[in-house]
Amino acid sequence: MSDSLPADALKRGLANRRNVLGDAWVERSVGNANTLNVEFQRMITCYAWDSIWSRPGLDPRTRRILVLAITAAMGRWEEFELHIRSGLQAPADDPAAAALDLDTIREVLLQTAVYAGVPAGNTGMAIVLKVLAALDRSPPKADFWAGDPA
Repeated sequence: MSDSLPADALKRGLANRRNVLGDAWVERSVGNANTLNVEFQRMITCYAWDSIWSRPGLDPRTRRILVLAITAAMGRWEEFELHIRSGLQAPADDPAAAALDLDTIREVLLQTAVYAGVPAGNTGMAIVLKVLAALDRSPPKADFWAGDPA
């Protein structure tokens, strides 16, 4: 490992990364390391997953919500989908896993549509529905005309 990346930061970063993204994702990322990307993988593990995700100012769920809004606003759909999928699969009783529910996702996408544009909210919604279908968790049908609009 590079001398500039301490082993304890790497361990803490991997622990955060596992909590939020799941063991399978992290094992795949680490297992796919090569001479081109290994230093990049180590850097994001220490910098993003330790230096940022370990900070006390925000809980992991709030950090994940910010990631969703920012990646949607920037059109970084691969990261958006990763955090949607891992958030929906995270255990709800583990705060470190930063689980997501459909009410929260809906609010994030409504907020994103206002501040980043309707196309970002629309694409985000399509990705969420795709992930839900893949997880066999599609939401039930709703009557467009029933009730007050949200």
